[in-house]
Amino acid sequence: MRLRVEFTTEPFDLDEAPPHAVVAREVILGAELDAVDVGPFGNTAEGRAESVLGAVDALLRRSLEAGATRISLQVNVVPGEGR
Repeated sequence: MRLRVEFTTEPFDLDEAPPHAVVAREVILGAELDAVDVGPFGNTAEGRAESVLGAVDALLRRSLEAGATRISLQVNVVPGEGR
């Protein structure tokens, strides 16, 4: 099964990326994921279920430790990929 994760971390800072956002991006970029897209207001990544779920666990833990006060995330099964 393949999954797609979309996430944002808060609080926002429009002048520079806060530490929690930097950590979240490092986690996603360092994970074994495909189709990674990081941006100022949202991030997406796709990959095998095991890789996505491991990255989400690390993302939540490390972003909260780095000062995130809210993390919004959505995980979807990629259509047509089977289970």
